[in-house]
Amino acid sequence: MRDETDLRGALQRQARWPLAAGAVALAALSVPLAVDPALGAAFVARAELLYGGIATLILAGLAAHAPHRRFGAANTVTLARIVLICLLAALMGTAAPDEDCLWLIAGFATLALALDGVDGWAARRSGLASRFGARFDMEADAFFVLVLSVLAWQWDKVGAWVLLIGTMRYLYVLAGAAWPWLRAPVPDSLARKAVCVIQILALIACLAPPVPPAMATMLAAGALAALGWSFGRDVAWLWRRRRVPA
Repeated sequence: MRDETDLRGALQRQARWPLAAGAVALAALSVPLAVDPALGAAFVARAELLYGGIATLILAGLAAHAPHRRFGAANTVTLARIVLICLLAALMGTAAPDEDCLWLIAGFATLALALDGVDGWAARRSGLASRFGARFDMEADAFFVLVLSVLAWQWDKVGAWVLLIGTMRYLYVLAGAAWPWLRAPVPDSLARKAVCVIQILALIACLAPPVPPAMATMLAAGALAALGWSFGRDVAWLWRRRRVPA
């Protein structure tokens, strides 16, 4: 118990500097959007509150980064993605900004997606892969998709059904509470990763100013179909193995 407490303390001390830098970066990145009269200073406050809540969860979960004592480059990259996602999440509940802001939002979202290909590589290269890092990356992806789907809906690019894309992973987790066999691990799949990228790209495209609602609807429908296939394949695989001992 003593060793675990010492490890958690060391990791938390390591994480404080990246987390503090993330808060500063978030404030700086918020400025170009906050100048929009529809957003203002309240937008910056919402972004920082969201980030503060996520930072608290990060510190609480660092014990799963054992046996490593460094926060590491990979987790720092994922944290950079969280900064960008919080920036987008703070837009939920707001009216659609002007075209210049929409282009900036699409750029931030694209950068967050590009960084998704870096953190896993960095973890393997540095030898700091962990359960914490894998979960951190997965939850960042899920939150990202949820935020993008909410924005596509609230800005009237796609109907409310697009929220199924953002909530499917959370519905899957809830289903696992009722059917424990759904909580079993599934094997790594390149197809699953490809579907994740496809749905994010489709949702980013939906938010881009030149894409009309009709085209956004088609893009989102294709993303939802791909996502349904991916989840359906995993559920079928788990169902066939539900009675196999762990």
